[in-house]
Amino acid sequence: MKKRLIVVLSTLVIVTTSVSGQEALNEIIEPGAVLQKLAGGFSFTEGPSSDMNGNVFFTDQPNNRILEWSTDGQLTNFMQPCGRSNGLAFDSKGNIWACADEKNELILISPDKNITHIPSRFSGKLLNGPNDVWPDCRGGVYFTDPFYKRTWWDHTDQPQDIQAVYYLKPDHKTIVRVISDMLQPNGIVGTPGCNRLYVADIGDNITWSYKINKDGTLGDKRLFCKMGSDGMTIDSEGNVYLTGKGVTVFDKNGRERGNIPVPEDWTANVCFGGKDMKSLFITASKGLYMIRLRVKGYSQ
Repeated sequence: MKKRLIVVLSTLVIVTTSVSGQEALNEIIEPGAVLQKLAGGFSFTEGPSSDMNGNVFFTDQPNNRILEWSTDGQLTNFMQPCGRSNGLAFDSKGNIWACADEKNELILISPDKNITHIPSRFSGKLLNGPNDVWPDCRGGVYFTDPFYKRTWWDHTDQPQDIQAVYYLKPDHKTIVRVISDMLQPNGIVGTPGCNRLYVADIGDNITWSYKINKDGTLGDKRLFCKMGSDGMTIDSEGNVYLTGKGVTVFDKNGRERGNIPVPEDWTANVCFGGKDMKSLFITASKGLYMIRLRVKGYSQ
């Protein structure tokens, strides 16, 4: 039986901060929708991802736990401890891929909570600290590996020579470096058809897009927008949602459509969820937020 957390709000609190008045956002946000604070009191929320039913899972990394916000509005502890999980993403089999930087590794969490530790070294060395992750259509997994020094580590130096992006091949044993020219990669998401991959270089405040080749390598590097991001998601119309100061939305051509303000110091990540996949869930510092949209996302 799941234990409900006392941080659940009995009714949703409507945040008085209104959505920025950019006209382009009117085509995205549901008429009359306002940002809602679903729950608070966390240390730092990250890594939201939804299962195929629209339930949203996210992390509270300093407290070493994964939480679930169900489609009926209940908040429960899903797993604690969880290897200091940060970014999360569901694959097509209902497993959760987690960037567990307690031991600088990827872990695979099955629906019944069995954990598989994935071999997570490159060139015989620890990874810097897997941060965000996106499973592709072929059973492989892309993940970013910036270096953010953690208090729970014994080491203080960056293990890898650079901060890079990697691809875990479908055998789940082989890791290859696919992007090596970024300052500090962070947010990552691919298109539903696995044609293109978006990766944010938060260190250079820029986001790039790449063609995904059949062997998992990347090509056709293109500038998407001159803004970095902590986490990101994409909707059914190809709009890309970047985070940092609220949520900034770009169309599929990289043109900014507007910003959704969030009343927290930092907005870390976003995903779509809910029964109809039209709710945008936002993890921002000490809170979990949601706003209803016209457009639909997809589980990731």
